[in-house]
Amino acid sequence: MQDVNRLKLVLVEKKKTSKWLAEELEVSQSTVSKWCTNSSQPDIETLARISRLLDVSIEELFNKQFMDSVSC
Repeated sequence: MQDVNRLKLVLVEKKKTSKWLAEELEVSQSTVSKWCTNSSQPDIETLARISRLLDVSIEELFNKQFMDSVSC
């Protein structure tokens, strides 16, 4: 699967753990792990919540190469 998001990097930059994010979102750690490894992706509502929790824009959560590939 293509690297879609930068969630793992943003968590490190913000000094947060995947366990913390899982607890905040009330999802399992394995779900967050799948997002961090790009095995699956969060839905748009969850992305919005993640961006608020980490104080970053939704765009900052996406890999630049992915965004370039879907730009119009």
